Amino acid sequence: MKQKSHSGAKKRIKIRKSGSVAVDKSCQNHLLSNKSKRQKKISSVPVTTAFMKQMRRLIPGGVTLKKSK
Repeated sequence: MKQKSHSGAKKRIKIRKSGSVAVDKSCQNHLLSNKSKRQKKISSVPVTTAFMKQMRRLIPGGVTLKKSK
């Protein structure tokens, strides 16, 4: 049987050209007038290598772990 990607993960995970994975930060949707510019500035952060195994399971074939030089 063909493996399917997790539809919720597809909407939340961005795969960069380098093969690394980025996810959006939390607390960016509402009540933004009370938050500082610094809090609102960073929109996506890279996923650590500890969570790469989980990402590969959610999106099979899309996520690869590249070794840094």
